[in-house]
Parts: sequence; C-alpha cells; structure tokens
Amino acid sequence: MLLKNLSIAALLTATTLLSSATLSQAESLAGALAKAYQNSQSLNAARAQLRATDETVTQARAGLRPTVNGVGSLQSVRSSTTYGDRISDGTARSNSAGIGIVISQTLFDGFQTPNSVESAKAQVRAAQHNLANTEENTLLDAATAYMNVLRDRQIAALRRQNLGFLSEQVRAARARFEVGEGTRTDVAQAESQQALATALLNSALSQVASSEASYFEVIGDAPTDLAPGKVPGRVVPNSIASAFSISQREHPAILAGLASVDAAAFQVKVAEGRFLPKVTVSGRVDDNYSTSSSDGGNLPGVSTNPLIPNVSTQNEISATVGAQLTIPIYQGGQASSLVRQYKETLGQRRIEVDQVRDQVRAAVATAWAQLQAARANITGYQAQVQAARLALNGVIEERNVGQRTTLDVLNAQADVISAQILLVGSQRDEVVAGYSLLSAIGRLSAGRLRLAGKTYDPDDHYIQVEDKWYGLRTPDGR
Repeated sequence: MLLKNLSIAALLTATTLLSSATLSQAESLAGALAKAYQNSQSLNAARAQLRATDETVTQARAGLRPTVNGVGSLQSVRSSTTYGDRISDGTARSNSAGIGIVISQTLFDGFQTPNSVESAKAQVRAAQHNLANTEENTLLDAATAYMNVLRDRQIAALRRQNLGFLSEQVRAARARFEVGEGTRTDVAQAESQQALATALLNSALSQVASSEASYFEVIGDAPTDLAPGKVPGRVVPNSIASAFSISQREHPAILAGLASVDAAAFQVKVAEGRFLPKVTVSGRVDDNYSTSSSDGGNLPGVSTNPLIPNVSTQNEISATVGAQLTIPIYQGGQASSLVRQYKETLGQRRIEVDQVRDQVRAAVATAWAQLQAARANITGYQAQVQAARLALNGVIEERNVGQRTTLDVLNAQADVISAQILLVGSQRDEVVAGYSLLSAIGRLSAGRLRLAGKTYDPDDHYIQVEDKWYGLRTPDGR
C-alpha cells in the first residue's frame, strides 16, 4: 500500500511539473479573444457595412454641390423637293455638330440637404455603436467557446481518471474474489461501474470535439493547450447599482438607438423642407458647327450651273446663365404623407430605445446573479470535493479491513467525480458570467481588455470619405 501511494504521489508530481512546463506555452484567454477580434467574419462584415454607411454623408452633401455635365449633339438632314411648271427638282443637305458644358448649382432647397447631412451623420454614429455591439457579442462568444473547451477537456480528463480508478477496482475485486475475500457481486458491481465510466468518457470526448469545432468557428484557429481563464476584475463593477448606471450610459445598443432617434428627427425636417422654395442657378456654354447645301429648283430659261450647289457654313458659340425659383403649392399629398410617415418612424425609434434600455437592464441583472451564484458555487463545490476525497480515502481503508463493501467504494468515487465535474462547471460559469456582465454594461471591447494587436478605429475611414468630392477608389486602394 505504501509503494502504491508513493507511485501515485510521483505521478501527480510529474503531472504538475508537466502542466507547469506547458502552461507558459499555452493559449491564454486574452490571446484567443485577440484572434477572434481579428479573424471574426461577422465582425469584419460589420466593419465593411459601417464603411459603406460612411459614404451616405458624402452622398447627402452632394445636394448643395454643383453638377457639371458635358453635352454633345450630331444631326444630319436630307430632303428632296419636286416642283411643277418645268422647275427642276431640288435637293437640300444639312449637317450640324455641337458640344457644350452645363453647370447647375442649387442655392437653397428648403434646408433639405443640411438636414439630410445631419441625418446621415446620426446614422453613421448608430452604425458605429452597432459595430461596437457586434464586437461585444463576438468577444463574448469567443470567451464562451474558450471556456467551453477548457471545461469539456477537464471533464474528459476526470472521466478518464475515473475510468482508470474503476479499472483498478475491478482488478482488485477479481483478486479478492480469487482468494475468497470477496464475492461475485463485488466483481459485477465494479464491472458495471467500469462500463458506465467508459460510456461517459466517450460522451465527454464527443463533447470536446463539438466544443473545439465551435472554438474554431468563433476564434478562427484550432484550440491548442489552453490556460485557465479568469474574470477581468479590473473592469468589472463592484455593485449591481454601479452596473446598472454604467450600462444605461455606455451600452452601445442604447447609444445606437439614441443616434437612430436623431437620424429620424432630421428626416422629419427633410420631409418638411419639401414645402419650402427652391432656388437653382445654371449656366451653359455651347459650340455648334453646321453646314448646309442645296441645288435644283431652277426656273426655265435661267442659266445656272447644276454642278455647283449652294453651300453655306456656320459656327455658333453661345453662353446661357439663368436662375430658377420653385415654390411648391400642391404636390398631390405626397409631401404631407412623408412628413406624417417620418414622424411615426421617429416615435417608433423612441419606443425602441426604451425597449433596449429594459433589455440591457435585464441582461445586467441576469449576468450579475449568475456571477454571484457561480462564485458561491465554487466555494461550496471546493469544500465538497475535499470532503468527498476524504470520505473516499476513509471508505477504501474501511473496505480493506472488511467494514465496507466494494459498492460503498464505488459510490464514494462517484461522489468525488460528481463534485469535481460540478466544480469545473462552476469555474467555467464564473468566467462566462463575468464576461457576460461586461457585455451587459457595454464595456466588453478590445480597448478596455487591452488585447494584443491593432484596434480598429471606425473614425479613420469616416474622416477619409466624409468630405470627398471625387475618386472611385476606396481609401485602402480598391
């Protein structure tokens, strides 16, 4: 028995040293989150969507910018005239070509363009906050996938350890039966638990494979050795009241809703601008060149040369400048309908903000309760694991002196494994709940977590395109 205990102690020591050696090379939770931040397809798609939304500001500004068009024309006319009274037939030909430039500039459009620009800016702000919300969801999914793999691998290791223990119990039960110290029932009970442990190990390994597949999907890389995760306590609020207050001020879903309210309010003003006058000035420069020729139609007795037609050429350059004032009087009811429609949309956006506030508050309360419950469970399950181990060692010693049966040992071992699995699950739940709380209050971001790698700044692209007058290439050269 002493030799056996020494062997187990040596094995545990070697395992601890091996774990310590590989821990320094293991993937950390922060490293996995950084990979997800860079590799996430949904996050990259949201960034592309935001860049497309940035262009709406430039499109809105175009309402008060000049438009310049080049115009050109080409015309050819052929005609033939037949006369009576012995007058010869007449033919005529004319060709004309012209080029010009037309410039148009709106001076006043009922404040529609300025309000459209402000609405577009508000939509960009809403899209930026929606991107931040997508970032939070991506990082939370990554943290969950990381902790799921870590938990499922630990459970599989516990199942494998349990199977090894039960295999040893089967061997011991058979040995005692052969020397007449045990019964066939003891052997059958040990074999039954061994078969169950084998099935549970297979299920645990299947769950590991599923979790690793989800990890690859979310993070974009296969999981290697994973270091234990922990809650980033530096950014977690100390009280639920503080969490509520922070979430109502900082959660990107709420901020996006408020920006959408601003956008809808400016859209109402745009629609109301349709009832105001519009002033436009325009200028045009044309250069027209034309030729015409005719022959025939000669009177009898008049001496003419039919081989020399009557030809004339003309080159005309003209310039036109004008101004136009348009005063809406009646537009078929469309403009009035648009005003009413956008007012209803504005009311909808305000209701949606209140709805999002309630959803965020519920998410904060749920995450806070889960975090506190997980921490309490860890303390309880740690005590349970220690007590179950002591009980198992005592039952084994009592079994060796005949005071306990093999079934008692198997039950005690099952208690140990159950407590260990519950402890592993609670450790996972604590970390996931912590990140869920950060997401619920709006502080789960690459910047606040100080993740490695370059942080995406949505203002970079917006500054490059918001006042751009021309150019087909995107700022990154596409």
